[in-house]
Amino acid sequence: MSALDGLYQELILDHSKRPIGKGELQAAAESLTASHHEFNPSCGDEIDLSIAVDPETGRIEQLAWEGQGCSISMASASILSQLVRDETLTIEDARERVGAFREMIQSRGEGEPDEELLGDAVALQGVSKYVMRVKCAMLGWVALEADLAQVEAQRA
Repeated sequence: MSALDGLYQELILDHSKRPIGKGELQAAAESLTASHHEFNPSCGDEIDLSIAVDPETGRIEQLAWEGQGCSISMASASILSQLVRDETLTIEDARERVGAFREMIQSRGEGEPDEELLGDAVALQGVSKYVMRVKCAMLGWVALEADLAQVEAQRA
């Protein structure tokens, strides 16, 4: 295992043990909110992910989640939460990152992910080599995608 792989593994374990964003959504009254439940029947992992979006700017004000599952699914949700919190993403920005993450995680280890776009989520690139774990890593990201669609419908 390379030193970088070891750091990535450590980052995943750290997010799994001390998750960011786990808890109840605390949205302002004027925020648009959405919540979505995702379940992975192949392993039993599940997550409820909620977002609050500013109706004027389309910026994600908060992302919160609750879930149970393997360290990969929980770390992935935590890393996603940190990315959204640190970047103050718009709906469009979030969609772009979900697409980039999906491309990376379905790559089977081929290609180089965009570190600027994905931040610490590149630590999950190694998961792409294990087809049975791809759904675990995607769980929170798919829930976010569903939340974004709900908020976009509210804004229309």
